[in-house]
Amino acid sequence: MRLREALNVQRGEVVAFIGAGGKTSALFRLGHELAAEGWRVIGTTTTRIAAEELAHVPTAIATDSSGVNPRPQALSRALSQHGFAFLYHSVATSGGVDKVVGVTPELINSLIDAVDSDAILIEADGARRLPFKAPYAHEPVIPTATTLAVPVVGIDCVGQPLDSDHVYNPQAMIDEFGYQYGDRIRWMWVASVLRNPLLGLKGVPERARIAALINKVPETGLGRNLARLIGRLALREPRLESVLCGSVQAAEPIYEVHRRVAAIVLAGGLSRRMGQPNSSKVLLPWDGGKPIIRVIAERLKRMRLDEIVVVTGHVAERVRAALANEPVRLTHNADYQAGDMLSSLQAGLRALDERIAACLIVLGDQPQVDGRIVGQLMQAYAEGRGKIIAPSYKGRRGHPILIDRSLWQELLALPQGGAPREVINAHASEIHYVLVETDSVLRDIDTPDDYQEARRRAGLS
Repeated sequence: MRLREALNVQRGEVVAFIGAGGKTSALFRLGHELAAEGWRVIGTTTTRIAAEELAHVPTAIATDSSGVNPRPQALSRALSQHGFAFLYHSVATSGGVDKVVGVTPELINSLIDAVDSDAILIEADGARRLPFKAPYAHEPVIPTATTLAVPVVGIDCVGQPLDSDHVYNPQAMIDEFGYQYGDRIRWMWVASVLRNPLLGLKGVPERARIAALINKVPETGLGRNLARLIGRLALREPRLESVLCGSVQAAEPIYEVHRRVAAIVLAGGLSRRMGQPNSSKVLLPWDGGKPIIRVIAERLKRMRLDEIVVVTGHVAERVRAALANEPVRLTHNADYQAGDMLSSLQAGLRALDERIAACLIVLGDQPQVDGRIVGQLMQAYAEGRGKIIAPSYKGRRGHPILIDRSLWQELLALPQGGAPREVINAHASEIHYVLVETDSVLRDIDTPDDYQEARRRAGLS
């Protein structure tokens, strides 16, 4: 996956890279991706970078000697010729090393109106090329015009000592969390720093989106698994929109993008074919006599979901009682007597938090929902395989189905009597099928015979 796609960069964005472990590489990678699409991209910094880094950009333009005038005409000509230009103030020598001195945040804010660019990319932090950092009091230097902040960390910090040779400003982490100087860095420490408003998120403008980047992640093995764990834990911070895992210098820089996924459990139907007008199939006893709906909730809570919403309708109070003390949120479908899946799904979608990026549609009469399959669906979504991720058994689509937020409005717009499959089938090119080896994804419980057969298959009778 390209960096532009993973970050969802739009024209007019002002993107600030902060943190450590690959900010400069990420900035140049994104700049080249955008320029290749015909964008006019300004790169710059509010700190200092090594002068040798300018070899990675087609051209560089210095401001006037005062540092106040960005020389907009010269910069505009450079963008017309090269697509990607780096703006800086001057070059200074420090300790025998040439450094590019950046511009002020105020100058960057002024570029929006002064220069006809499509995106401005800023390195707004320094880290002495270390993989992990906490900011000092004067850092980071993020312009107020920033629309997207990208905190960066290198996965190679995990297992290294928490000391000044491996971490920029380790004392701030020690003061905040009580870690011990010199202890080996643990993966959960990385997530804690990334999501902390005084450390990884310090200085980010309130209205800016935030997408963290875990860099230098290997394609396979322990490092990639650790990056996933860091990403999921970091997303507990509400301000974080997503966490990218990858290596910005690889041919495909981003392997996975972790976003919030919620489950909508449809448990409001009338169960007419069960012949039990005063009850519901979701209340039928399953393993250990537990109601089916409780079994589903217990299975889902062990999965990497950010929220579980159960849609009630028929016998709502009994369903609520069956889910007592389970970590789910209930919402009621007032139109449940229509007897269709659509109204319940629409009620569930309306109940989801705006930070949720995708929903997993779970049938309330599938107690055999398989955690391994749900994990495969979520992994395929993180890898950007499609906007709709569905299990398939021998060429037949089953449940649960994962659907990206970008398609929810179409589901909400369907009229009474419509069916979710109308939207799903209309986006056939955006469906990714996960091939499974069990027909459990096809089986639900509609009739007493279905129930008895399901229990037999599950070894319960």
